[in-house]
Amino acid sequence: MITREEIANVLDQPVYDGDGNKIGDAKHVFFDDMTGRPEWVSVKTGMFGSTESFVPIRDAALVQDHLEVPYGKDQVKGAPSVDVDAGGHLSETEEHRLYDYYGINWDSVLSEAERTDDDRWAAGPGTAGAAGAAGAAGAAGMAGRTGETGGEDTRAAAGTGGMAGRQDAMEREAMRGDQAMTRSEEQMHVGVERHESGRARLRKYVVTEEVQQTVPVTHEEVRVVREPITDANRDEALAGPEISEAEHEVTLHAERPVVETETVPVERVRMTTEELTENETVRGQVRKERIEAETESFTEDETGRGGKRRGRE
Repeated sequence: MITREEIANVLDQPVYDGDGNKIGDAKHVFFDDMTGRPEWVSVKTGMFGSTESFVPIRDAALVQDHLEVPYGKDQVKGAPSVDVDAGGHLSETEEHRLYDYYGINWDSVLSEAERTDDDRWAAGPGTAGAAGAAGAAGAAGMAGRTGETGGEDTRAAAGTGGMAGRQDAMEREAMRGDQAMTRSEEQMHVGVERHESGRARLRKYVVTEEVQQTVPVTHEEVRVVREPITDANRDEALAGPEISEAEHEVTLHAERPVVETETVPVERVRMTTEELTENETVRGQVRKERIEAETESFTEDETGRGGKRRGRE
C-alpha cells in the first residue's frame, strides 16, 4: 500500500502492471476522506498521454523508480472514463462504477472507511475536528470524500456523492508542509528558422532576330554623249577612215551589299541575393494556472459532531 509520504515519489513516475508492461505515467493521486489514505491514481495512457485512466492504488507498490499495480495494462486502459469536476473530485456514481470494474466490493470499502473513522473518534477530541465531518457523512454512503492538499487534513462533508480528492503534481510542496502554492504559466517565445524557399538560376540561350539596315550602293550605267566637231577635236575626229564599221566596248560596274557578322561582348550578367525584412504576426496559445482560495466554516449537527461548510474566493 502506498503511504502519504510516498506520494511525491509516485507523481509523474511510470506505472507498470504485474507483468512488467508500462501502462503510462502517474498524473494525480486521489485520497479517501474517511481513511486519509491514497485511494486512486490517474494514469496518462495512449499516444502522447492523450487519455487518463483511473486505477486503485490500495494494492499498489512503489518499486524503485516506478509504481506497480496488480492489474493488467489492457484492463487499466479499458477502465470506464470518468469526468473529474472543477474541484478535482470523483462523484459517488463514478467511483462506484470504477470499483465494480476492478472487482472491488463497495460494501467492504465503505465498512473499512467507517471503521477507520470510528478509530479517529476514539482517539479523542484532538482528532474530532478534522475527522468529524467525514464520520457524519460516512453513514450516508461515502458521502464525504474530498481531497487533501497539505500536511494537515482538509476533509469536508460534501452532502451527497462519494468523492475522492486529487493531489496535483504542482502541490508537492504542500505535502512537505509548505503552505504556499506555486502558480505557473506558459510563455510564448517566437524565433525564426532559415529554410529554402526556392531556387534561381541564370541560363544563356541563342535567339535569331531580323535586323534591317540601309546601306548606299552604286552602279554604272551607259550614257551616250554626242559632241559636235569643233576646232579642238577635229584632228581626233578625222584620224580614222572616212567611212568604216567600228565597235567600242565599256565595262560597267555596280556595288551590292555584303553581310558578315562578328561576335562582340556587350554586357556582364550575374545574380546576387538581398534580404528583405517583413513583419509577420504569430499567434499561439499559452496555459496559465489560477489559484482560488476556499474557506470552510465549522458547524455542529444534532449528533454533536462537527461539520464543515465550504466557500470559494
